[in-house]
Formats: sequence, C-alpha cells, structure tokens
Amino acid sequence: QVQLVESGGGLVQAGGSLRLSCVASGRTINNYGMGWFRQSPGKEREFVAAISWSGGWTDYADSVKGRFAIPRDNAKSTVYLQMSSLTPEDTAVYYCSAARHAYYSGNYTLRAMYDSWGQGTQVTVSS
Repeated sequence: QVQLVESGGGLVQAGGSLRLSCVASGRTINNYGMGWFRQSPGKEREFVAAISWSGGWTDYADSVKGRFAIPRDNAKSTVYLQMSSLTPEDTAVYYCSAARHAYYSGNYTLRAMYDSWGQGTQVTVSS
C-alpha cells in the first residue's frame, strides 16, 4: 500500500474555491489511478473524482462536473482536487485514494477499487 496525506481543506464561503493536495509516499503512484471521495455526517462515503494512471482519463460525479478538476503531478507524487463554485452541499471530509491495481482500466467510481486511503481533510462551505 501507499501512504497518502491530504491537505488544503478549510472554511470557504459559497462561490469560493479551494485546492486540495494529496501527497503519496511509500510506493510510486505513477502506475496507479487515483481518486477523491467525500463523506458528510450521516452519509455514505461517495465518489467525487478519479484520474487514470496515465492522466489521460478522468471521471467526475455529476454533482461536481464542471466545477471540480483532478490533475496529477507524478514527478511530485501528488494528485490535486481543484474545487470552484463551492456550495454548502460540498461540505464534507474529503479523502484521497489510490487504486488497488496498477494500470487499472475499469470503474474508478467504486470504493472497492481502492486499497489506500488518506486520513481526510475537512472542507466547510458557508452560505
């Protein structure tokens, strides 16, 4: 497994932007897809965004399409979640995750496809 550490969360007003970072260590992520999930109190952890190992493919939850982006920088072992036009509904703990298998080309929206998780970073959007 790889160790993942998220940062960049915080309190932001509705309409604002934040950029989350996820730094990996212990194993290269260059050959692994990466994802972001989020969890609000009383709700299941839900898929937010994913990027393939090559960076050539991305996927987003319908609720964040057009507002969020998930670039990666393999040289820095880092994946980002760029969030804009934030709403109170985006308030959650955001988790970074690394795919279970290298060169995976299946469904990145499934939690079972990931075997490494960060500790999470809190994002709070005020109205």
